[in-house]
Amino acid sequence: MVSQEQRRRQLAREKFLRQQQRRTEARRKSRVRNSVIASVLGVVVIGSVALYTTGVLKNDDDKKTNASAEVTPSATPTSKAPDPCAKPAAGSAKKLSWKKEPAMTIDTSAKYTLKLATTCGDIGVALKTSAAPHTVNSFDFLAGKGYFDHTKCHRLTTRGIYVLQCGDPQGTGMGGPGYTLPDENLKDKSLKNNTYPAGTVAMANTGQKHTGGSQFFLVYKDSQLPPSYTPFGTIDAAGMKVLNKIAAAGESTGNGDGAPNATVVIDKATVGKS
Repeated sequence: MVSQEQRRRQLAREKFLRQQQRRTEARRKSRVRNSVIASVLGVVVIGSVALYTTGVLKNDDDKKTNASAEVTPSATPTSKAPDPCAKPAAGSAKKLSWKKEPAMTIDTSAKYTLKLATTCGDIGVALKTSAAPHTVNSFDFLAGKGYFDHTKCHRLTTRGIYVLQCGDPQGTGMGGPGYTLPDENLKDKSLKNNTYPAGTVAMANTGQKHTGGSQFFLVYKDSQLPPSYTPFGTIDAAGMKVLNKIAAAGESTGNGDGAPNATVVIDKATVGKS
């Protein structure tokens, strides 16, 4: 017999998938209209973290992203928790785009780390280089170009799945780098029983295969999702404290899926050998 909790999670996942399908169709029409490839994930994401949207959610739309993350229309919350984060550093997100995935330049046998210096604190991520080389190489490339600097983490989900989605310079869940990435590491040993464990960093996408871009999601609590989003990193202990602080502040709609109340901006993203 299906419990109420299982049914609630199922409904959340179904809602997420419907959102991703709508985003995918909107992006398709936009590409035809503008003759440009937007990208998506990903993170993020309800029920499946469509982050991107061009890539978990797609790239960031995809949660079955680009992890894409769709922003759900929202009701005005009755109250809002204090913003636990500092003001963003001076500067603005760059408008950058490339026609194809960058050439492989990282040492796939080496260990790399990603540091997200955010307005809420530093989030360190140990990258799974050998298991997700295309994804890690792309992050190394984009971070080196300043692509993530001054970008806002645009989506927080607090029901069904528990993720923060970032990586879109537009801050809408519809942006991407112009290219897509192949799905990787979908059989990672950490993904058991269709669950992305707390501390996982994965790509958002459009819900279609190989549609990750720049959007990604950070899991702050075990989340049931199909193994469709490339898991490419693990958050360190200090980073989890920052992530939980952001989650505790809630999201703007009061419905479990919206912009975080905390002002989460990535001041600087850096990838380096550990």
